[in-house]
Amino acid sequence: MSAAGGEAAAPAETVTFELLAADGQARRGCVTTARGTFQTPVFMPVGTRGAVIHLDARDYDELGLEVVLANTYHLQARPGTDVVESLGGLHRFTGWDGHFLTDSGGFQIMSLGRRPGGANQPGRRSGGAGEGASHDAKSKVDDDGVTFRSTYDGTRMRMTPEDAVDIQRRLGADIQMALDVCPELPSPPREVRAAAERTHLWAARAAAAMSAARRNHSAGGQALFGICQGGADPELRRRSAETIAGIGFDGYGIGGLSVGESRAEMGPALAAATGVLPADRPRYLMGVGDPARIVDAIAAGVDMFDCVLPSRLGRHGTALTPHGRINIRNKRYAQDATPLDDRPADADGRARPGARFSRGYLRHLMSVNEPTAGRILTLHNIAFLADLVGDARAAIEAGQFAAFRERVNAVWS
Repeated sequence: MSAAGGEAAAPAETVTFELLAADGQARRGCVTTARGTFQTPVFMPVGTRGAVIHLDARDYDELGLEVVLANTYHLQARPGTDVVESLGGLHRFTGWDGHFLTDSGGFQIMSLGRRPGGANQPGRRSGGAGEGASHDAKSKVDDDGVTFRSTYDGTRMRMTPEDAVDIQRRLGADIQMALDVCPELPSPPREVRAAAERTHLWAARAAAAMSAARRNHSAGGQALFGICQGGADPELRRRSAETIAGIGFDGYGIGGLSVGESRAEMGPALAAATGVLPADRPRYLMGVGDPARIVDAIAAGVDMFDCVLPSRLGRHGTALTPHGRINIRNKRYAQDATPLDDRPADADGRARPGARFSRGYLRHLMSVNEPTAGRILTLHNIAFLADLVGDARAAIEAGQFAAFRERVNAVWS
């Protein structure tokens, strides 16, 4: 496969990746951007609309977060790119000085626009009454871009790869993602191939748009990551990663995994991608927050992760613990005085968010629909995954990652 159209961009020095230690394929590194540095492996909570639900910038600081996601699709719709830009971009808008990574919105456009029952699947070519045609779907993809309707008010919207770069530039992201096509799995092979091919076309155009922004000094030091697709097919995944790497980006996203395939299917496809992506650039597995999949991916050489999992589970009463998930709504916790998290303070002497509150108290809050419970559990769950990747960094440095992975898998597999 080869990318077509647009001007290819040479890898820029907007982002550098320093390898600090390795244990097998697992990497412990440091990413430097125009804003500063962050340590890898790193877990990045998702603040879709400019905030992780229940949390704000003070919580990010208290948790020691280094990167938070925001979503282009949602912010473009509300409050609108113009509003965020006029209020100083994401950092001033949200009051946080850490790194923001923005998803291009492609996944949301496809997933929110998909007709129930699977018509108009991402990756299908649209138009007419043939393959992929759907008259009631909210999004339709063509080679130039995607047309969709806002999930908020039904307004007709259009996004091209160039639009995605420009919107994310105006939002003020530190790292932005190229627009891609993400097919759900399982999908017919022709749909997965079509999604990968279109993603390659769009990636070349996104790279050219970023090169133009850098030439006219409007990029503001922003980084652009390309995304490889290919579903769970290792050969297609390898070829997609080679194509995206050939275009040249500041870093690389691995998209279209953890979207319906099994963990066993994900492994070979992921390894095929990391095996050919440049070793001197950060690698980002998109949308993965399950501890077992995270350690599997670290073992394959992935550096960055994001997922709504910790906040979504927290809002619904589920806590991530060293012993697995627990549902705090369970009657067994009604008179349980045990702290949610009985581990000692972290390496910096900070008490863990769940250490102060008993399981009985949290069950009570959940049972009366008190939002405080969701906030406490969200803080706890994000801290848990931040600790997980922190422990992975330490294990890699000590040359003990395999043993660490076995311990995690013993609980989470």
